[in-house]
Amino acid sequence: MKRSNTLLKKIARGISVTSTITASTFLHGPPVLALGLTKLFAQSKKIDETNIKITNSWLNINNWLIDHVLPETKWDIHIDEQLDLNMQGRYLMICNHQSWVDTTVNQYFGVSRMPLTRFFTKWELIFIPFVGPAFKILGFPMMKRHSKAEIAKNPILKQRDMEEARQACEQLLTQPFTLLNYLEGTRFTVEKHQSQQSPYQHLLKPKAGGLALALHILGNQIDALVDMTIVYPDSIPGYGEFWLGDVPRIAVDLRKITLPDWINEANYEDDAEYRQKFQHWVDQIWQEKDQRISLMKQRLQQSSLN
Repeated sequence: MKRSNTLLKKIARGISVTSTITASTFLHGPPVLALGLTKLFAQSKKIDETNIKITNSWLNINNWLIDHVLPETKWDIHIDEQLDLNMQGRYLMICNHQSWVDTTVNQYFGVSRMPLTRFFTKWELIFIPFVGPAFKILGFPMMKRHSKAEIAKNPILKQRDMEEARQACEQLLTQPFTLLNYLEGTRFTVEKHQSQQSPYQHLLKPKAGGLALALHILGNQIDALVDMTIVYPDSIPGYGEFWLGDVPRIAVDLRKITLPDWINEANYEDDAEYRQKFQHWVDQIWQEKDQRISLMKQRLQQSSLN
């Protein structure tokens, strides 16, 4: 009987969450798209601000669902005292990447503490109804991923992609922003970890190019480089598992990373010595993050035993 009640509860929860998110998307999506079309004719700060308000309204509905439909999920959030976050700031953020739930965690944490978070995303997502065009309208840097063979055959592809990302980053300077970069470039799996022969226990190898580009364009005008670490101490969840209430605990740690004095001395793409120096700096950040994840897991395991 208990198992049957649990199943019915999950079915009811799934129906309510799915219907609410779907209805909210159809309510908020068309205005964002309609206002976005006007930008084809003229740029408007007012329209950008309105679109952000509409998007935050959509995120707040998702967060309301998390608070009221998923009360069993316990959050453990730690923010470094040196990190002074506010809604008018300009932030670059890096984060480990394990699941589509990571983005929801970021939105849940950030919507009341930081400006709207954009992140580097694949160009192919532009074809997802509502969501893809909204990414473009809201200023998400969208990257076309070309294989090494394609770039070798046509080197201009790489330059074209970098220029589009550069323009997207520069457009963010007209407003407060949080720009998120998943340095691993893909979600963590045991198979990928083994295939890479990653030197980290909990992370894939970081890719420094996107962060280097963002710092080159925005570095002098950001308030902080923020390192977010997300830990699912029980297991890495799927998106459906999260919304069905099958994620008992989520831990989030945020700290400020001090930028070295040399960060804007050269161009990552053009200077091999600088590129090696930058990659070494990112590797150090990743080593510290890997250690932090171990400590977070140990602390959470101890707290569950007490």
